[in-house]
Amino acid sequence: MKQDKPIAIFDSGVGGLTVYQALRRTLPRERFIYLGDTARVPYGTKSAETVAAYSLQNSQFLVSLGVKMLVVACNTASSYAMETLVDHFDMPVLGVIPAGVRRAVALSRRKRIGVIATESTIQSQCYQNQLRDIDVDIVVHALPCPLFVPLVEEGWLDHPVTREVAQIYLAEMSAREVDTLILGCTHYPMLKAVISAVLGAGVNLVDSAEAVALEIGSILTALNLERRNTAAPEPDEFYVTDSTAKFQKVAEIFLSHKLENLHHVDLTLLPKID
Repeated sequence: MKQDKPIAIFDSGVGGLTVYQALRRTLPRERFIYLGDTARVPYGTKSAETVAAYSLQNSQFLVSLGVKMLVVACNTASSYAMETLVDHFDMPVLGVIPAGVRRAVALSRRKRIGVIATESTIQSQCYQNQLRDIDVDIVVHALPCPLFVPLVEEGWLDHPVTREVAQIYLAEMSAREVDTLILGCTHYPMLKAVISAVLGAGVNLVDSAEAVALEIGSILTALNLERRNTAAPEPDEFYVTDSTAKFQKVAEIFLSHKLENLHHVDLTLLPKID
């Protein structure tokens, strides 16, 4: 049955595990397949055309495994590839950006919203445009924070270097008096404690992973795609396009438990699709 098929998630690397974790927590009866395109990470420095091509390959592989929904956990891919993926695949395709935008608008008291993300996501203007589409009076301050990703992958979640980098990056957000900050990269929720300490408790932090997980639950219900089998689902599966050992090490920092069912896949062997 279509309802009992797994939900697919892909990211350029390990950061999308924050989305996986939020979905696993919110939808405990569902089964998930995760792909991290670790051989081609980071997407944040690639062109829009390259990101769209990589995203199409990732999705082609996941769809070949028999899934019922595609979740684009990468903010950069959500910025540049959604139209391509929706056109190519006959199933729900969801990105993390719209859910985060809606959550930020709901939380903001003074319509002063900050966005931190990779260079490509900021340059795409995707968050900025979607925020202003909802309310033209929203003042948006967008800032790339490229060093956050390697700091997370190094496991330096509460390190003096990380705190210093956060203080330097976020000084502008404090000066602009934002009341809500969107964590526009899937790595960034791992630094919530540091970011909150720098900005203070008065600033709402929006985790797009949590926001999209809540919305996906509603979409599954609306489309009658909730898993029907009452037995426990088979274990979730994880695929990477580069070293499994490196991914496993960082993934276990994200998930706080041992990662099982991890496999390597070579996406270059897939037949090309237009």
